[in-house]
Amino acid sequence: MKDIILTGDRPTGNLHLGHYVGSIKNRLNFQNQYDYEKFYIMIADTQALTDNHDNVDKVKNNIIQVAIDYISAGIDPNKVNIFIQSMVPELSEITTYFMNLVSVARLQRNPTIKDEIKQRNFDKSIPIGFLNYPVSQAADILAFQTTIVPVGEDQLPMIEQTREIVNSFNFTYKPKQEVFKFPKAIIPEKKICQRLPGLDGKLKMSKSAGNAIYLCDDTETVKQKIMSAYTDPNHIHVQDPGKIEGNIVFSYLDAFCEDRHFQQYLPEFQNLEDLKNKYKHGGVGDVKIKLFLFKIIEELLTPIREKRKECLENINEIYKLLFKNSEDASKDARKTLIKMKEAMGIDYKKLLK
Repeated sequence: MKDIILTGDRPTGNLHLGHYVGSIKNRLNFQNQYDYEKFYIMIADTQALTDNHDNVDKVKNNIIQVAIDYISAGIDPNKVNIFIQSMVPELSEITTYFMNLVSVARLQRNPTIKDEIKQRNFDKSIPIGFLNYPVSQAADILAFQTTIVPVGEDQLPMIEQTREIVNSFNFTYKPKQEVFKFPKAIIPEKKICQRLPGLDGKLKMSKSAGNAIYLCDDTETVKQKIMSAYTDPNHIHVQDPGKIEGNIVFSYLDAFCEDRHFQQYLPEFQNLEDLKNKYKHGGVGDVKIKLFLFKIIEELLTPIREKRKECLENINEIYKLLFKNSEDASKDARKTLIKMKEAMGIDYKKLLK
């Protein structure tokens, strides 16, 4: 049986390079090289409202922006179902039933939730919807019989919790036939791509921290951001030895650089290791490595920008696509919900004689 793939993002802002290397690149590999049964990408607006309930317009307006980012980056809507979470009501019902299988204490132990509670200063007052995030995400995954979930490293605890919910459901209701698949998380092979750091060198790249390069950034903005990126504060002169560890420019080169880039943009070095050795011993300036990184990122973003222009001219058609896809996703989730209710013994229509 072929795999079913599901992944997604919260529409709280445009997607950035962290999203690209952390998940979009894997999605493109699956789309173009993998023989799957179905592939869903969810725009998670319901989950985005858990910490943006007082800023609905932010979420609503970013739905189309995220969809455009997907298509501009190469996601093919003819091969992948891009849909809106809130337009699939079955997901909310499945979430409700799953809530009975998970304790509050278990949710509070979830490492991803613990980190995000601190980031959002929810320590003393946690919205129920936000705490319930892992349960909602489990419903999203399991509703479509998902077997593969391409995610970043920070989402691994969510997949673990999803698998626990499958076990709890099977233990509680002992279904005669399999209702849910056990999903498998797929993360980027490169460690740096699993959690790309921000330009400031302090946090992972994120929308809320304001330390990101966005897929929609223009050339001048990208250059300005890269030229201000954190490097080695003690590497003042070109001849000074420099540190690689914690140097954001080299972190990004680890994530994006290929040997061919040296032939094109920096032929005096053979490869990244050669450049690193020279930098560590002194003789390479920060401006040189930043300009090198800028050329690599520009090569990546230029076709994305061109495709984005096309999308912006066809926004109405993209909305129609999202609405149609959401209807199709709802039909698929309905099949799982019916099986789930049968296993639970709450398919009440069967009470009719």
